[in-house]
Amino acid sequence: MSAIWYECKVRYRKIDENGIQKVTTEPYLVDAISYTEAERRINEEMAAYVSEEFKITGIKFGNFAEIHPFENADRWFKTRIALVAFDEESGKERKTGMNLLVQANDVKEAFDNTVTVMKGTMGDYTITAISESPIVDVFPYFSGEVEEEERAELAVLTEE
Repeated sequence: MSAIWYECKVRYRKIDENGIQKVTTEPYLVDAISYTEAERRINEEMAAYVSEEFKITGIKFGNFAEIHPFENADRWFKTRIALVAFDEESGKERKTGMNLLVQANDVKEAFDNTVTVMKGTMGDYTITAISESPIVDVFPYFSGEVEEEERAELAVLTEE
């Protein structure tokens, strides 16, 4: 089962670099099987990080085909990829776009990390755009097989 990502905007009070307390709204990405579960998960995740109250101001589908974290990187970059395929029927090249979220420290490193993750790709591709994402953090679902089975059961329950 592949990940379904939801971008959740959370409004809360935080202390900035100057020690001044201010209200901010920041986007986070969670892996969930529905909007309802995304809301539950972001509530759980934020409760662990924010000591005061917070408010979820929006949840929308996160349009990312893949998420690639990298060690020692502190920012997220949205990379637009065009996969190039040859359509044998028409005899023309066909490009299919997809978005990746890649962790890096700057645009050059985001480019290099994108090339690294795309090395295993069978077909040709071009990187059409890289931009820094406002996403603060990413919360993947589970990592083990047992949890995957539980997640599949959850998916069945929410469909009923």
